[in-house]
Amino acid sequence: MTDARAALRRMLDEARRVVVFTGAGISTESGIPDFRSPGGYWTKNKPIQFEDYMRSAEVRREAWRRKFDSDGTFETARPNKGHMAIAKLVRTGKISRVITQNVDNLHQHSGIPADRIVELHGNATYATCLMCRTRYEIDALRQAWHEDGQMPECDCGGVVKTATISFGQSMPQDEMMRARDATLDCDLFLAIGSSLVVYPAAGFPIMAHQNGAGLVILNRDPTELDGLADLVINDEIGPVMADVVGLTNADME
Repeated sequence: MTDARAALRRMLDEARRVVVFTGAGISTESGIPDFRSPGGYWTKNKPIQFEDYMRSAEVRREAWRRKFDSDGTFETARPNKGHMAIAKLVRTGKISRVITQNVDNLHQHSGIPADRIVELHGNATYATCLMCRTRYEIDALRQAWHEDGQMPECDCGGVVKTATISFGQSMPQDEMMRARDATLDCDLFLAIGSSLVVYPAAGFPIMAHQNGAGLVILNRDPTELDGLADLVINDEIGPVMADVVGLTNADME
């Protein structure tokens, strides 16, 4: 084990309430692309603004076309060693909350209870009616689309949208408050796989640091907040976390 990994293990051992904050980098090892990187999704597809989605049926149809014509990566991806290592720490009681910028549902698939996860940017694996909050499963909506081109509609007359936070859409206040409360209550904040440039989400590591918690940043590339951190590890996430927590084959099942 390298000195940096040994230091992370020691910090985890000494901490009582750990918050983990994850970004796209943890899921690229599961085959999910980082949308903002060069060559990523948003460099090839103009983002659809929330106001335009709500205003225009034509824009909504284009949004659903993009969703249903995709390869279904979110629905078929599976948790990798990084996700499973975090899940192991949750099971031991070491981690109080997992705050995530990701919308891929992989933390839930790793076995972490939903009430321990704070999804700042929503979830792309299902849809909801923005009026009555009815939930719709993507597979059923995709089947109807491919059979007759039917765009998702709710019986109540409300607009149906994937359960993600779109460009121009307000952040979910309940989730932001849950993330804030967990951040202020932790004594170690571990930021994993995030470039830490998307705000307000990237403000949570700063908040933790200012509140006296230890700050660890584990990311393949340097971030703008590295100067605040007590420990920075620039490496692949899955192998590092598997080594630090002693992940076994049984943990991966």
